[in-house]
Amino acid sequence: MVQKRAYISETSSYLPDTVMTNSQLEKVVETTDEWIVSRTGIKERRIAHKEEATSDLGVKAAHKLLEKAQLDISQVDLIIVATLSPDYIFPSTACIIQKKLKAKCPAFDVVAACSGMMFALATAKGYITSGLYKNIMVIAAEKVSSILDYTDRSTCVLFGDGACAALVTDKPLSDHAVWMDEIVLGSDGEMHQALEVPSGGSVEPLSKEALEEKRHCLRMDGRVVFRHAVKRMISSISECLKKGNIEIDEIDYFIPHQANNRIIEAILKRFMIDPQKVHRNVEYIGNVCAASVGICLDEYLEHRSKSDQNILMAAFGAGFTWGTMILKGEGR
Repeated sequence: MVQKRAYISETSSYLPDTVMTNSQLEKVVETTDEWIVSRTGIKERRIAHKEEATSDLGVKAAHKLLEKAQLDISQVDLIIVATLSPDYIFPSTACIIQKKLKAKCPAFDVVAACSGMMFALATAKGYITSGLYKNIMVIAAEKVSSILDYTDRSTCVLFGDGACAALVTDKPLSDHAVWMDEIVLGSDGEMHQALEVPSGGSVEPLSKEALEEKRHCLRMDGRVVFRHAVKRMISSISECLKKGNIEIDEIDYFIPHQANNRIIEAILKRFMIDPQKVHRNVEYIGNVCAASVGICLDEYLEHRSKSDQNILMAAFGAGFTWGTMILKGEGR
């Protein structure tokens, strides 16, 4: 029996209009443009306005998605939101977005850090193929600037704000449609302290001391994260290709998580992927965490010249979490 397909019928993305360049960061923290570019490839990133919340970014991506798909919000059966920078600990950011969109469907968050969009899409695929829902809106939205310590040059130079959205359906609704084939997800909680926000949860409730020590901000052991990101993304890509019975040279386009160029280059070298087949936007938007691969996918689908392509997406995030997915055009 042929399994029912789940399609990404349309995508959208939203980036705040405020640009923070490396030169501007030089005035805030002890760093230089050369230092940042040589280690990350990042030259600028987008920063949300003070009054903008993560939900506002998600809503803007959602409105663009509905307009592109020519769909009314009443036709959406479920909203799934991926984020590591939620509006509140609770309620979920998905419920806030549901309210702002005036939707009536169920809504919930997925927390898998930079792998969040992959986990959310995989979840949507399960609902679609089971027949429970027909139209699912998947959103990844991040206001990472709200949890950064701008005295820590090892983290504040890396991240940016933004959002993406995808309409996952039981049948293709546009020429942009691709269907989700094999998916590989993974987690390893043993290394959770290498990338975390230490304070603000039940382990360490927010306190005056935590605020003074900026333990409510993102902290990262860059060397550990780099090593595991490369290792886990390579292994999950290999596993996904094997499950899909497809060779790497049959992949027409590769969309990796945009953490930094060194991670991307290590993966390209391992699989000998042609750099011309790789999507990169880390240079001008930085690491937008859960929204990273979704923004890339939207940029690519908007301008691709062929619809019958094999697309490979891969991401890695705190937890640790990781995910790889093969997307196929209708002709595949």
